Amino acid sequence: MGGQFKSAFIVTLTSAVTYFAVTAAPAAEFPARPLRLVVPYSAGGPTDVVGRVVADYMARDLKQATFVENKPGAQGAIGAEAVARSDADGYTLLVVSGSMFTLNPMLYKKLAYDPDRDFRTLAIVTEDPLVMEVHPSVPAKTVGEFVAYAKQNPGKLSFSSAGTGGVIHLAGEMFKQMAGIEMTHVPYKGAGPAMVDLLGGNVQLMFDSFGTALPPVTAGSTRALGVSSAERRPEMPDVPTIAESGFPDYLVSVWFSVAVRAKVPENVAGVLKASLDRAMADEAFRASLRKIGYTVKRPQSAGEITKFIEDDRARWSAVVKARNISLD
Repeated sequence: MGGQFKSAFIVTLTSAVTYFAVTAAPAAEFPARPLRLVVPYSAGGPTDVVGRVVADYMARDLKQATFVENKPGAQGAIGAEAVARSDADGYTLLVVSGSMFTLNPMLYKKLAYDPDRDFRTLAIVTEDPLVMEVHPSVPAKTVGEFVAYAKQNPGKLSFSSAGTGGVIHLAGEMFKQMAGIEMTHVPYKGAGPAMVDLLGGNVQLMFDSFGTALPPVTAGSTRALGVSSAERRPEMPDVPTIAESGFPDYLVSVWFSVAVRAKVPENVAGVLKASLDRAMADEAFRASLRKIGYTVKRPQSAGEITKFIEDDRARWSAVVKARNISLD
């Protein structure tokens, strides 16, 4: 009897040990092979730049090769769809430009992915404002003077963007709506060509990301009238916020995050999130992005990340509806 009990106990104990070893294995062994970060835009753009800095850190932190794969097209939708259909094993991550999760669902009636259903955002890595900048030929020196100038010249002013439906475009539409002015939107295939025409005086205004706006403003090639953040930027201390210039509700930011499939196992997602959180707390990582014009956020909880995205979505919803903007 005692022998039978002892044998049964050993079998039970062995089964339990085996169970816990198996269930713990994915977290202990992950990642066991290279990670892939899908960037849904062309190489060299801001999303790609952030993605490559993140990939470099994660490779060193997780001691596993991490490579970037560019899948551009349809305002990020092609790359997002590819990740949404990949295996939910944590080895494929998506580098997200904020508009992909906030604007695309409003602008495309037939979007091939659902940001909330298909993805889990692990970290919002960077967030930066836009700069409202004009060609030097525009006489306005302040946001208020520009509004007055626009009202005195109805239909004569234009603003450039990196393409219809992006944050740079809708930042202009939001300003038009709040200021009660009309300007012609001129979309380009990328922020580079949009800036070229601003520098050439072919358009008068552009809302550009902070990192790319800083060099021409510093050189005097363009004039900054305001920044779209809640507070002034130390790099441009004399440039007021658009909010303090008479439009207190005007707050716009460009942000980049990293996400995985929503069905990735909790322990695997935890390994990835922990690595990203370590990156955002690492001074060398923060400095590497700061040098090229990006402000790295501090780590956030899942609840804080969800609220951040929902708030940004709500901010853009009114603009999209008021302007009846659609990309279908």
